[in-house]
Amino acid sequence: MNQVVSREVWLEARRQLLASEKEATHLRDRVNAERLALPWVKVDKDYVFDTPDGKKRLADLFDGRSQLIIYHFMLGPDWDAGCTGCSFLADHFDGALPHLNHHDVTLVAVSRAPLEKVEAYKKRMGWCFPWVSSFANDFNFDYHVSFSKEQLAGEKVFYNFTPMDAAEGFDELPGLSAFYKDEAGNVFHTYSSYARGPEELIGTLMILDRAPKGRNESSTMNFVRRHDEYEDAPQADSCCH
Repeated sequence: MNQVVSREVWLEARRQLLASEKEATHLRDRVNAERLALPWVKVDKDYVFDTPDGKKRLADLFDGRSQLIIYHFMLGPDWDAGCTGCSFLADHFDGALPHLNHHDVTLVAVSRAPLEKVEAYKKRMGWCFPWVSSFANDFNFDYHVSFSKEQLAGEKVFYNFTPMDAAEGFDELPGLSAFYKDEAGNVFHTYSSYARGPEELIGTLMILDRAPKGRNESSTMNFVRRHDEYEDAPQADSCCH
């Protein structure tokens, strides 16, 4: 239990924390500005995805908008369910969709599992956000979130912009990538983030950070379950869960 003090002592401590919070906010603003200033890379490779509406190229996933955010959702071809952490993050997508779409941004999840597995898990979770399969292309490998048996048999794999020990044996890892499409239809890769980089998308964690016990975890997100796996959790049978 934390120290219990008078209101006056608490106010002084809170003002000190406020100064740190303002510093963190200003740092975030500077980081955001640096992110927006990153150079872009033109995407010349022709990626074709399996979607509920048939085959679509990367440029088609923009759905008439100029900006595309792709969440690299960990659901491998031989997996029976999606990653628990990715599922936790994805629980926050549906409420954001109307706001993103009306701000010229399309959000799509991509997994390497075949479309039928993607669709089955999406139905189980009761989600509505767009989710497509990259099973038939190299997209996940090129953006360093999926790793072949040959890669894992080596000493290192490339993840989060650095070599990582391949012996850890992760064939799928999480990430987020952003793309821009100009009026001529050219697509550019503008940003990617991996590991804990997309953590700020998880609004639940941001709320917990302000709760008395914080995240109250012994390791990163060890308390998290798929939302239908908590005790007495209702089954999601629609997009409004």
